[in-house]
Amino acid sequence: MDLVTPAIGLVFWMLVTFSLLLVILKKFAWKPILESIHNREKTIEDALMQAEKTKAEMVKLSSENEAMLAAARHEREAILKEAREMKEKIVGDAKATADDEAKKLIQRAKDEIEKQKTAAVAELKKEVSVLSVQIAEKLLSQQLENNAAQQALISQQLNQLN
Repeated sequence: MDLVTPAIGLVFWMLVTFSLLLVILKKFAWKPILESIHNREKTIEDALMQAEKTKAEMVKLSSENEAMLAAARHEREAILKEAREMKEKIVGDAKATADDEAKKLIQRAKDEIEKQKTAAVAELKKEVSVLSVQIAEKLLSQQLENNAAQQALISQQLNQLN
């Protein structure tokens, strides 16, 4: 048990050494240690406050980004709608122009057909009149002497015309 119980001289010198160490630490090291602890505590608090500010700014920036994205989406939709409307207008104008051109072409074709028909009728009348004159010449040349035969031929021709 001698090992477990220290001698009184040893305890005395240990207390003197420990007290002396405490006085030296209090005089020279205690203030700088406390000051560095306070400085460390202050920097930690500042860092935490800065983190809170940064977090608040991030939330604010996030909401601003969401608002900007929503505005960009809205603007994109408006541009797409405008482009669709412009496309529909251009297609409608092209259809209207094509319809007008088609109507003009049809009218020109009808006019040309009417002109050709009129020319054909005039040509037909001319040929009929020429043929009529030729028939009349032949008839007159053949039947000029005989009056009765002339009358029969005229009535026969009239019956054929009716």
